[in-house]
Amino acid sequence: MPRSVKKTFQVEWLQILDEDGNCDTGLMPPLADDELRKFYEWMVLIRVFDQKALNLQREGRIGTYAPVLGQEAAQVGSALALKPDDWMLPAFREGGAYLVRGLPMWMVLRYWLGDERGGQIPRNQHNFTVGIPVGTQIPHAVGMAWAAKLKRDPVAVLVYFGDGATSKGDFHEALNFAGVFKVPVVFLCQNNHWAISVPLRQQTASQTLAQKAIAYGFEGIQVDGNDVLAVYKATSEALERARSGGGPTLLECLTYRIGDHTTADDAKRYRSPQEVAEWQRKDPIDRLKKYMTQKGLWSDAYGQQVYTKAQEQVETAVREMEDVAPSDPRDIFRYTFKELTPDLKEQMEEFLEDIKDQ
Repeated sequence: MPRSVKKTFQVEWLQILDEDGNCDTGLMPPLADDELRKFYEWMVLIRVFDQKALNLQREGRIGTYAPVLGQEAAQVGSALALKPDDWMLPAFREGGAYLVRGLPMWMVLRYWLGDERGGQIPRNQHNFTVGIPVGTQIPHAVGMAWAAKLKRDPVAVLVYFGDGATSKGDFHEALNFAGVFKVPVVFLCQNNHWAISVPLRQQTASQTLAQKAIAYGFEGIQVDGNDVLAVYKATSEALERARSGGGPTLLECLTYRIGDHTTADDAKRYRSPQEVAEWQRKDPIDRLKKYMTQKGLWSDAYGQQVYTKAQEQVETAVREMEDVAPSDPRDIFRYTFKELTPDLKEQMEEFLEDIKDQ
């Protein structure tokens, strides 16, 4: 006689460095001292860049900007796990990942200035442009991974998105397709607990986001997203599994957006100061600094040197961004159609006459 069988499952949790910088040496990936310094230096550079971008926006020198503050480890650890030939598809808060992947800093700033030239990815970089619509880059990544599999191209595809994207159909359709066809893609969710002003508890009844992968036939792992070593280890293993034909993985990096959703948002209207303060104590840079101090790899002089160098790099990028010659005003009308329509051609001619008289 048929009887029901209750199936249970567990989601793996990965943390290597705790909030006090203590390390689980049994889980520690094989990293040289210089590699640890690289993690730290990238996170500091991204934080300095992030603060400068906020200042530029407040001064009216760039447009709306999406801060990275608090999510540096999730981006640095994952981006450093990629090989140059792997593909990276960002959402809109992955400025840090872009920098690690070699996109010039001035171009990142130029994008937020509203200049499309900031989104012209150099041909030698396997990065996609910023994905502003929530979740649309996820099926794009699966398509890229499927193409790589069909071509027997031994690369992996990494796609970033936030917890809010897991409420979109794009997310579920992409995971379903990836599971069925076992494509070489890694889904990396930066779960920062807020989809603008909507908290995670109002987006899902699941205990984790990682477990959603199980329904689509592949592994989901929950990672301490403020632990750069855990993110690096989990992403490296998932990418290698993808390259070797093992199929997709969903990584849920638990982190927190310390700043506003964008500079057009005021997070104080929907979040408590206590919640923010709790997550500030889990700061990813401070955590790695404590561990490096224990190992004799960090000193006040080293910390100041890293910070000063980061400031110089950022200020140089700002000058480069502002020194770029203005765009050709005719570009406003070009590129939508192969040839200008009569209406657009007339509008362009009128526009050019107007600006000639100014």
